[in-house]
Amino acid sequence: MTGAGEERTGFLSAITLAWLFTSLFYFYQYMLRSAPAVMMPELTAGYGTTAAGLASLIGLFYYGYAIFSLVSGVAIDQLGPRYVVPGGCLAVALGALFFASGHGTLGSIGRFLQGAGGVFALIGAAYLVTKNFPASRAATLIGATQMFGMAGGAAGQFLVGPAIAGGLPWYQFWLVMGTVGFFFALLLLFFIPARTPEKNAASSDWARSAASAIKTVFCNPQSLLCGLIAAFMFFPTTIFDMVWGVRFLQESHNMPYAEAVMRSASVPLGWIIGCPLLGALSDRIGRRKPVIIGGAAVLLGCLMLILFGAPDTFPAYSVGLVAGIASGAAMLPYTIIKEANLPEHSGTSTGVINFIIFSLTAMFGPIFAGLLAGASNGGERELVHYQEAFQPLMYGVGVSIFLTFLLRETGPAVSTAIATKTTPWTDGRSAAKH
Repeated sequence: MTGAGEERTGFLSAITLAWLFTSLFYFYQYMLRSAPAVMMPELTAGYGTTAAGLASLIGLFYYGYAIFSLVSGVAIDQLGPRYVVPGGCLAVALGALFFASGHGTLGSIGRFLQGAGGVFALIGAAYLVTKNFPASRAATLIGATQMFGMAGGAAGQFLVGPAIAGGLPWYQFWLVMGTVGFFFALLLLFFIPARTPEKNAASSDWARSAASAIKTVFCNPQSLLCGLIAAFMFFPTTIFDMVWGVRFLQESHNMPYAEAVMRSASVPLGWIIGCPLLGALSDRIGRRKPVIIGGAAVLLGCLMLILFGAPDTFPAYSVGLVAGIASGAAMLPYTIIKEANLPEHSGTSTGVINFIIFSLTAMFGPIFAGLLAGASNGGERELVHYQEAFQPLMYGVGVSIFLTFLLRETGPAVSTAIATKTTPWTDGRSAAKH
């Protein structure tokens, strides 16, 4: 018994280290995702393009992220994370080196690779959590994973911004990050333990099993609701803050560059607090929906203040920080979609929600850039132009609140209640369908 206990403890320690390093991979890819926001003028000059053209190039990250969400989820379900996750990190590293070239085609391929490889970080970490830790800790640990990601998003702004302002050439940053990525892939390969693949991984029907898993998750209405809710709550961060946040503050409020970078970075800093905090709160009360609705309502209020309020109405950084904390609730649909689908489709479920979120992000990113260009008629941008272009983000958050009411509650409190009501002659599977 003692030997078994020690073996179990050693296994959990190894899995915890694997989760930690996979979460650090998420930090790394999120840093690269957000860094272009603090070097838009330098990138525009380096690539010889317009602001709208650069926004489209940067947005290729989300096309890669969306497409490979499905690939990564199925691959991890079928093969395990040991080699798949480090392979994703290698793709991100290569993408960073390509992006440093300043060449339109290579840069586009590089940005796409950053997204395609980066998606393996969150899906790999979520897979390790759901397969190896108690369900009562799932939302907390997945929230902690997102905390690492948003710490990287913040670092991509408040650390990289001053470095660029201090004279660091933009291409050197990408060269260094590419080199770091190769070493990080080796660390992942070392720390993620080997694992026996699922039964159907060795089957001749591998492709059919994968397609069946994707179809099963996609055909679940709860999966679609999770994706839409999270997408509309992510848009203010992925489309507005991480692309236009710094320029919005500079052009709308005449804010100095350094101050604009720090204020924009307060949003992902809020995520660092909000993701684990709201995940833990959800686990504590045993319910998901109240936390999502509350977070979305606060996010909506903050978005109204950011677009239409005076920048000095509240203490500096407070509105962005609160917005980030509130939008941390967008991670709860990642937990719900796993609870609403079969356990063996864990990686696929994360892949599907990522696919929905980042397909919509890739689609709407250029649309919002076009709205902004149209509002300013291609000239200098002012506050009213940003208000006109990004006001629909508020409607999207409102839609996410409405859709949450349609979502089935899957928290531990509800699952326990259902299990208690299960009659002795049932095996519990019918209860899980209700």
